[in-house]
Amino acid sequence: MSDKEVILTQDGLKRLEEELENLKSVRRREVAERIKTAIGYGDISENSEYEDAKNEQAFIEGRIITLEKMLRNARIINNDEIDTDTVSIGSTVIVEDLEYGDTMEYAIVGTAESDPLQNKISNESPVGKAILGQKKGAVVDVNVPAGVIQYKIVDIKK
Repeated sequence: MSDKEVILTQDGLKRLEEELENLKSVRRREVAERIKTAIGYGDISENSEYEDAKNEQAFIEGRIITLEKMLRNARIINNDEIDTDTVSIGSTVIVEDLEYGDTMEYAIVGTAESDPLQNKISNESPVGKAILGQKKGAVVDVNVPAGVIQYKIVDIKK
C-alpha cells in the first residue's frame, strides 16, 4: 500500500482504530499461544498446527502494518464538512433508477470504508464518481459493464 491519502469518516476512523487495537492486544497473544502449544507437540517440520498458527501470525502482522499506514495517511471527514446541497464524501444520498423506478440509499465513503452490503459505496466506485459534486434533482449517467444506468439524485443527507 502506498502513502496515498486515506479518506475516512469519524465512524470509519473509530472502526479501524478498534480493529488495530484488537489485533495488537488480543489476536497477537492468541496466535502466540497457539504457536507455543503447537511447538509443544514436537517436530515442527510436519506440524500442521504450527504452520497454521505461523500463517495466521503473518496475516495479523501484515494487517497491523496496513492499518497503521492507513491511519498515518488518514484525512478525516467531519460531519460539519458535509454539505446537504452537494454530494460529498460523508453524504448519504437517495437515488432513483430512472429505468426501473427503484430507489436506493447510499453512504459515500472513502475506499477504506466501502462496504456495498451495508450500502456504503466508495467515492471511487462508478456510482460514487458519477454522483460526487452533484446537487439534488440532478440526473447522472453511471457507466457500468452492462452499459449506462441513469440515476436521479432524490435527496442528500448528512
